[in-house]
Amino acid sequence: MNIKLNKGSKLQGDKKENLSPSEKVFNVFNYLFFISFMLLCVYPFYYIFINTISDNVLSARGMIRFIPQGIHFGNYIQVLQIPNIYHALMISVLRTVIGTLLTVLVSGFLGFMMTQRKMWMRTFVYRYFITTMYVGGGIIPVYLLFNQLGLLDNFLVYIIPGMVSAFNMILVKTYVENSIPHELQESAEMDGAGIGTVFFKIAFPLMMPILATLAIFSAVGQWNSFMDTVIYVTKEDLHTLQYVLYRYLSQATALANIVNSGTVSGEEVSANMQTAQSIKLTVTMIVVIPIFLVYPFFQRFFVKGIMIGAVKG
Repeated sequence: MNIKLNKGSKLQGDKKENLSPSEKVFNVFNYLFFISFMLLCVYPFYYIFINTISDNVLSARGMIRFIPQGIHFGNYIQVLQIPNIYHALMISVLRTVIGTLLTVLVSGFLGFMMTQRKMWMRTFVYRYFITTMYVGGGIIPVYLLFNQLGLLDNFLVYIIPGMVSAFNMILVKTYVENSIPHELQESAEMDGAGIGTVFFKIAFPLMMPILATLAIFSAVGQWNSFMDTVIYVTKEDLHTLQYVLYRYLSQATALANIVNSGTVSGEEVSANMQTAQSIKLTVTMIVVIPIFLVYPFFQRFFVKGIMIGAVKG
């Protein structure tokens, strides 16, 4: 066995060494291209970060490009002292966690039901959901509907509207049809399993890749959303982190004066004093960091989940 492995590894090594000059040039070009593309994607976030921890005066003058200067973390400390920001953070976390869990569960079950041939009026229901992707009532009818349902100034306005999505349903339906053998359900039903048992004990564990994909979509959408707060919520107790930061971003200059009030003027302190730009960049990093921390846990499911069904067979 060891001899075979050694021969195999030797053959692989010889294959790499026997690359033609054109193949070597192509590989070098590929590496350079994708490394450059990666740097282009990473640099904006790096630029924002180094400007949030650098001398605010130099940052405002556009002098921080690649290397941070006058490193300090006062921007984060002062922005995190904005009134009610921690309560708003709690609301954002709650809506993201609860909204994501319910969206994944409901969309998963709905997509699974669209694969059930014995479901009554399945074709009509499926086409009805597809229609909602192209036809909408508009903001005013939706506002009046939410008012009748008692969702205005209600935490549930963050959760209920996003629970059902035709796009999510299509993704789950396609995944189930192409990845889960129908014979598994038939075998379970012969043993007396109902539709709920089949979904939660058989289909649900096998749907993890697509459900993780839906979780990413839903979590990012819930975390970044603030327009629903602008339109449907007036109570400060229900303001989300995104809305609070958005409101202060629109008044960045005034906020800079607020957070700097009480500081001592002088050259030693001016480098750490907030500016309109430092607030905008710091707020951007605060908003983006949680998504950066969550995404790696779902990334391994993402590609498989989103690509499944693209090629049938």
